[in-house]
Amino acid sequence: MRTAASNEIQAVYQRLLDEWNHRDARGMANLFTEEGEMIGFDGSLAIGREEIYSHLKPIFDHHPTARFVSKVKSVRFLRPDIAILRAIAGMVPPGQSDINPNVNTHHTVVVVHHEGNWRIQLFQNTPAQFHGRPELVDQMTAELRALLT
Repeated sequence: MRTAASNEIQAVYQRLLDEWNHRDARGMANLFTEEGEMIGFDGSLAIGREEIYSHLKPIFDHHPTARFVSKVKSVRFLRPDIAILRAIAGMVPPGQSDINPNVNTHHTVVVVHHEGNWRIQLFQNTPAQFHGRPELVDQMTAELRALLT
């Protein structure tokens, strides 16, 4: 059961990134619980599905966004209906084919199983800058670069 649930959770996370990569604010917001929270790379906070949508829509409408590339590092169950997914992610700027190491990030996703579906309760996008440790930036970038096709 945990393997199937872990796969479902990873699929929700992948859908989140796919919606970002397709610049679909509504699609992203719909993956959250009604009271879900999103903390952006810049520290911005959006609470609730509609606020998440309202936060993302102008970004997609007015700014070219980079494409996420990610690797799930773990899925840990707190209870059978609550789990934490942790991943690393990089971004490929529009018109480019390589990851920009300056915006590597750690993704933390708390998901809850409710009414037959896994939904995102919290998505946090934390910069992976590794101040004073450039070798860790290089290591993460290499790990993500290996995923590019």
